[in-house]
Amino acid sequence: MNDSEFHQLADQLMSHIEEQLDNYEGDADIDCETNGGVMTLSFDNGSKIIINRQEPFHQIWLATKNGGYHFDYRDNQWVCDRSGNDFLSMLGQAITEQSGEPFLF
Repeated sequence: MNDSEFHQLADQLMSHIEEQLDNYEGDADIDCETNGGVMTLSFDNGSKIIINRQEPFHQIWLATKNGGYHFDYRDNQWVCDRSGNDFLSMLGQAITEQSGEPFLF
């Protein structure tokens, strides 16, 4: 993957996350702010989830209350380099845990 492909895939992922959060109909209040390739999700309880691009590694990094994770793009999805779990499943689980409301992508 070259830098251009990485940016296109990362942009698609970030747009998808924003779209899903904008269409969320649950009770949780989730604020989403993007600044310079870093997306911050903030919750009523003061916790945050940080999603950022690591261009030198062509990875997406996810920081949650439960830990940090690195994702590589393989087989048409972002996959955790340790667990093999996909990004959107792990993000949905973290949002559920930190918001106290069910959230699925």
